Amino acid sequence: MPFAQIYLIEGRSEEQKRALIEKVTHAIVEAVGAPRENVRVWLHDVPKENWGIAGVSAKDLGR
Repeated sequence: MPFAQIYLIEGRSEEQKRALIEKVTHAIVEAVGAPRENVRVWLHDVPKENWGIAGVSAKDLGR
């Protein structure tokens, strides 16, 4: 059972997340031939203050 975990800085819409799940699922099915119903995608919505870029939080960088 293929399992993809994707970490994102918070702020994406529900529609964007649905599209991401669909496209990642499709890519896994095409790449490894896994049955669609066996693919799992887990999105981690990370708060901006918990995401660091070059030693600074994404929140402080205005991301």
